[in-house]
Amino acid sequence: MDYTRYQTLNISRRGVNDAVLDIQMRALNGKLPTSGHEGHWELSQIWRDVGADDSVRCAVLRGEGLGFSGGGDLALVQDMASDFEVRARVWKEARDLVYNLINCDKPIVSAMHGPAVGAGLVAGLLADISIATKTARIVDGHTRLGVAAGDHAAIVWPLLCSMAKAKYYLLLCEPISGEEAERIGLVSLAVDEAELLPKAYEIADRLASGSQTAIRWTKYALNNWLRQAGPTFDTSLALEFMGFGGPDVHEGVASLREKRAPRF
Repeated sequence: MDYTRYQTLNISRRGVNDAVLDIQMRALNGKLPTSGHEGHWELSQIWRDVGADDSVRCAVLRGEGLGFSGGGDLALVQDMASDFEVRARVWKEARDLVYNLINCDKPIVSAMHGPAVGAGLVAGLLADISIATKTARIVDGHTRLGVAAGDHAAIVWPLLCSMAKAKYYLLLCEPISGEEAERIGLVSLAVDEAELLPKAYEIADRLASGSQTAIRWTKYALNNWLRQAGPTFDTSLALEFMGFGGPDVHEGVASLREKRAPRF
């Protein structure tokens, strides 16, 4: 498998027989990984390659720089709000990101530190084993931007942490620490900063050395819970992208650029 075509992801191999694929989202701005036109597409496609690569037994997803992911690049968001063709293309990528992750037969481990927002957070929370530092700052920022919480929230948050908690954090766009995320069941584990990558690699190595049919078939069966929620996800994503064609998103983008509270 040729992974050199990915420009926003640093991809390397590790573990016994190089069976663990280490995927690092690049911080192209020097601070946080953000999803621009190219990065959003790459994050939706990489899971197809992981699934098709017979030499890979497990994948680890992590972020470069100050955090796991910084959300969508504002230039991309602005293009989505003003250009129907861009909006239609990114809608398909957002759909593919979720379903490609769910349907990838290899186990995926996420290692989240610092801010975890946007498309990166989609992959982080849909990973089979999600690990966050206790001080990680998880935020679903859709309602702050002026669009519905589509991406991944409706398909997995209520299942992980209850409907009551999902509504609280999603409707209010309330940040949640990694420690609290573990307490309510949103992530698998919360660890100290120094333990994040060692723990992620340890778990990945255990998954890579286990029975591949047993692990992959268990994942497939469990992910039927998510597949059953597919219509709910499809609705939420459609409503999110309807919002990108409305007036509120322009105020959301302006407020983020000007570093002020939105006035909807």
